[in-house]
Amino acid sequence: MEKIYSVSEFNQMVKSYIDDIDDFQEFFIEGEISNITYYKSGHLYFSIKDTRAQIKCAAFNYKLKKIPEDLKEGDLIKLFGDVGFYEARGEFQVLARFIEKRNTLGDLFAKLEKIKEKMASAGYFNEEYKKKLPTFPKNIGVVTALTGAALQDIIKTTRKRCKAINIYIYPAKVQGEGAKEEIIKGIETLNKIEEIELIIAGRGGGSIEDLWAFNEEEVAMAFFNSQKPIISAVGHEIDFLLTDLTADARAATPTQAIEMAIPDNISLIDELENKERYIVKLLKSSLNEMQSKLLLRTENYYIKKFLNIFNDNREKIIEKEEKIKKVINNLVENKKINLESKIEKVLVLNPINTLKRGYTVSLIENKKIESIDSIELEDRMVTILNGGKIISIVKEKIYEKNSD
Repeated sequence: MEKIYSVSEFNQMVKSYIDDIDDFQEFFIEGEISNITYYKSGHLYFSIKDTRAQIKCAAFNYKLKKIPEDLKEGDLIKLFGDVGFYEARGEFQVLARFIEKRNTLGDLFAKLEKIKEKMASAGYFNEEYKKKLPTFPKNIGVVTALTGAALQDIIKTTRKRCKAINIYIYPAKVQGEGAKEEIIKGIETLNKIEEIELIIAGRGGGSIEDLWAFNEEEVAMAFFNSQKPIISAVGHEIDFLLTDLTADARAATPTQAIEMAIPDNISLIDELENKERYIVKLLKSSLNEMQSKLLLRTENYYIKKFLNIFNDNREKIIEKEEKIKKVINNLVENKKINLESKIEKVLVLNPINTLKRGYTVSLIENKKIESIDSIELEDRMVTILNGGKIISIVKEKIYEKNSD
């Protein structure tokens, strides 16, 4: 007869089993620490890992246990603790009683420090190689994940600051296997598009493992070798990634990269209007001064006979003032019309609107399909369209005959 447990009964049985195993109590583990979070409540949560696996850990009331308060990503540690099983969530973690910092960084960070030293010695971080960002870019290229929040933030911020901007998007993996190659390919591809004046490459925030593609030496060199100005825009605040050091500029987030690269059109219009007001003020001041001088001269006995001539000149000055005001108003109006025209163009070219018009994009293994010859039977094809994706398996290829 089958025995059926409730979830709570099963978890209670697992906890009893774990608590009864001596090897799960009072043991040492050595590894690299990551995902560190110190809470005001006095608890510390983190993970300990090696090259193949990781374990969630916690240290309750860590200050009372004299656990270091300056642990950072990549530190190599040795902890003493026990296995704990949290019945409510069915999760196990190691409960640390004591943590000892080793006198070296973790393997990844040790390797990174050597790369930094080598690249710094070669001058790849020097300011003399940093290219100046364009003042008013009309076309920018973006290398990031197509489905990530970073892309949406970039588009939203661009539209808010200046709608007359064309955005060229190269969709790339930004973490995990293959991310390094796709980021490099994206930078190289956007450099070949003549219209693009600026490149932004990055992603949203995450753990140091998620961001590690931007610490790869080959990716950092792709930033350095970019012929067009490039911004490293990875969502993190602490420390610097390797690409932050080789890029022409570093932004703490993709949104900040847009704020650095694109002037605010509202601010530009305000600036024009301020200049208009300043010019009008100068003209009025000059006119007032001239009118005062004219009044003084008209009272002079020797030039009273020229009164009519001066009055005529005064009318001409007033006419010129009105003409100048009209020229300034026309200039501001033309600027506004030009901005609105460019806004319409960027909305038409926006890749999201292209999907809304009924077009689709098909990918195989996250790569663009160049021709029918690049498709194999039984390939898994992902088709992106307005509102979502469709996954299909290729069962037949039909070649279209060329028409002469």
